[in-house]
Amino acid sequence: MSNTPHLGPVPQRIAVDAELVRRLVADQFPQWAGLPVQPVANGGWDNWTFHLGSGMSVRLPSAAEYALAVDKEHRWLPELAPRLSLPIPVPLAKGEPGAGYPYSWSIYSWLDGEPASADRIADPVRFAIDLAEFLSALQSIDPTGGPLPGQHNWFRGGTLRTYGRDAQRALTALDGHVDVDLAHEIWKNALDASWDGAQTWFHGDVAQGNLLLNDGELAAVIDFGTCGVGDPACDLAIAWTLLTAEGRQAFRERLSVGGATWARGRGWALWKTLIACARTLGKADEQAAIALRVLGEIFAEYVADSRRQQCRP
Repeated sequence: MSNTPHLGPVPQRIAVDAELVRRLVADQFPQWAGLPVQPVANGGWDNWTFHLGSGMSVRLPSAAEYALAVDKEHRWLPELAPRLSLPIPVPLAKGEPGAGYPYSWSIYSWLDGEPASADRIADPVRFAIDLAEFLSALQSIDPTGGPLPGQHNWFRGGTLRTYGRDAQRALTALDGHVDVDLAHEIWKNALDASWDGAQTWFHGDVAQGNLLLNDGELAAVIDFGTCGVGDPACDLAIAWTLLTAEGRQAFRERLSVGGATWARGRGWALWKTLIACARTLGKADEQAAIALRVLGEIFAEYVADSRRQQCRP
């Protein structure tokens, strides 16, 4: 455990408003100075996101730790984009600190679509296969020279042990509310599932808000701030957090995911879901209900998968 990276303190976020964005754009990119600037609804946590005209977006890191991803995105996204099966954001310009804002920032092309949710997906199995094909294409890109897990992406693509403290705090809070013994078993199973060390590209945050739909079909994948090169199991968490049981099976088959990688992916899903359950504990709202439902999916799938393993000769 001594070599396990630590996430460090919670980032100290700064506020950004539309007027600041207008000043930054006018000062550094006068060709776009006359375009309207409007905040994006639910624009994310790591970055403040604003519409710039009708065809661009401005993304400004909300803390120093998140700003570490800016250079990475400008270096790699233009290379990744032509090799992928779905559109991804491509940076158009890189801004510098100014007007009281302390970090580098970016202007991107805007991608239309609405965030994925279970009720918006037209065909859950088709969606799962399309997502698997996107991840397969991403994993097939030469990883040479790509960014290894680090502070720039909160060590996504590295060991799950980095998130062990978070998981344990959540389990302590949830004791008496969920089956913490089963959760501990699933977590241990994920930690014990070895990785062969074959590095591939990964997105790092394949989540509902980063998957865009058009007419119910997967249309684009956004927010590559946590991308990197390492263990791609972190990209599998979506199999439990969004996909249906049938979609999850199709997703696994299309990616040809082996048992150990699947177990690690389940561990990533468990970590995310335990945190959500602990955060919404005692609340009777939609987020709390979704978190508990997903945790139940993880539990049920693990038990069923374990039984299948035991029945194999």
